[in-house]
Amino acid sequence: MIPKPTPARPDTMTIREMCDAFDVTPRTLRFYEQKELLFPIRQGTKRLFTRRDRARLKLILRGKRFGFSLEDIRQLLDLYDRDGTQEAQLSRTYDLARERLQVLEQERDTLNEAIADLRAQMSWGEEVLAGLRKAAE
Repeated sequence: MIPKPTPARPDTMTIREMCDAFDVTPRTLRFYEQKELLFPIRQGTKRLFTRRDRARLKLILRGKRFGFSLEDIRQLLDLYDRDGTQEAQLSRTYDLARERLQVLEQERDTLNEAIADLRAQMSWGEEVLAGLRKAAE
């Protein structure tokens, strides 16, 4: 759950608050800042993250969980910045999601086949071991 901004900072969160809210490390936030995916307000060495940064981080983390590359995520975020209607962003997101889903389903099918093969080999190995043990008795 994202903590509420404090009365002293109604629209910003510190790096520690962001880390706690999103279960990320300061290094992760600095990395995303370096990659120009987040744009915190800098006050000396202090970083203050805005609502926009929080929304962007939420989308970044969701995109990473789905296996999108950082470049794909950047392009989607940039589309939103250009077109406040979100139509272009949603359309491109849908296209990328459809492509990613196909890849994930293929990976799942490949894993299911490998799991079935491994189970069959383990079953064969159990039978062979049981036969060897019985013969040794």
